[in-house]
Amino acid sequence: MRFASLGSGSKGNCLVAEAAGSRVLLDCGLSPRETARRLARLGLEPAAIHALLVTHEHDDHAGHAYAFAAQHGIPVHLTHGTRLAQEAARRSAEGVELRVIEGREPFAVGAIRVEPFTVPHDAREPVQFVLGDGARRLGVLTDLGASTAHVEQMLTRCDALVLETNHDLDLLWASDYPKWLKQRIAGPFGHLDNGASGRLLAALDRSRLKHVVAAHLSQQNNRADLARAALARALDCAEDWVGVATQEAGFAWRDLA
Repeated sequence: MRFASLGSGSKGNCLVAEAAGSRVLLDCGLSPRETARRLARLGLEPAAIHALLVTHEHDDHAGHAYAFAAQHGIPVHLTHGTRLAQEAARRSAEGVELRVIEGREPFAVGAIRVEPFTVPHDAREPVQFVLGDGARRLGVLTDLGASTAHVEQMLTRCDALVLETNHDLDLLWASDYPKWLKQRIAGPFGHLDNGASGRLLAALDRSRLKHVVAAHLSQQNNRADLARAALARALDCAEDWVGVATQEAGFAWRDLA
């Protein structure tokens, strides 16, 4: 099993995972052309993708999901709430095969076991995902305002984690964002700051972890070194062991073999 990011941040999120010839795209916040270009950078064509998983309806995650799926005949898996929130976008991409999923019911895409789990975020019916091949598990958590016991139960004993470190609280509150936006971002249905991500990581059974990647960093209110430091403290490891998913490059293939 292996995974890579095409890009991560407020301008578009997209991650690909592969196991035994099966491949899923998790979110599609990049344009269809850019998504295809970045897949090619990883040695893949759009035709190699077997399913598109959508976490929630926000544009940086789902803004181009239907268009990409329509162009390449890829089924889209999403919750009922996300489907309703995206109804106008769906009508503009007729012919897309939609598969409605439940927030706590696993399903399979070929050799990949997909485990959705519910999260607190300001969307209609948001989920995040754990992806596995029967032996290894990748947890992806990019948008939530606060951890929960259910989130921690789902992410414990993963072999790899892609974990939101959206902002540094001091940088956020010192920014020129309006007060209401700062409160939304830092609130219980917004995004995890570096410290909260570190505390979430520290609460997990990390005995199987081979990869930890900081993701969804705010370009205005965070820095890679601050995100790395927060997660490294939780792991008691060197800071350069922690990866960072960037907006422009994401990160290259990482293997879980």
